[in-house]
Amino acid sequence: MAKEKAVEKTFEESLTELEAIVQRLERGDVPLEEALTAFQEGMTLSKQCQETLEKAEKTLTKVMTETDEEATFDESENN
Repeated sequence: MAKEKAVEKTFEESLTELEAIVQRLERGDVPLEEALTAFQEGMTLSKQCQETLEKAEKTLTKVMTETDEEATFDESENN
């Protein structure tokens, strides 16, 4: 069996694939072995999406100060 290259999917591609897996499993007409494989794929995709979202959140919560230094955005200052 040839080794497959790990191709990094975009967030949108991963989410679309995850949604398709969930829909397939929710129908309930998937054989058990296939359902287990799909579930494992779904868990991997879910983890990748979560990591991407966490990375994006960290990026978005940084703001530049007046001296062009990065600072973590503090939501409590805006409340």
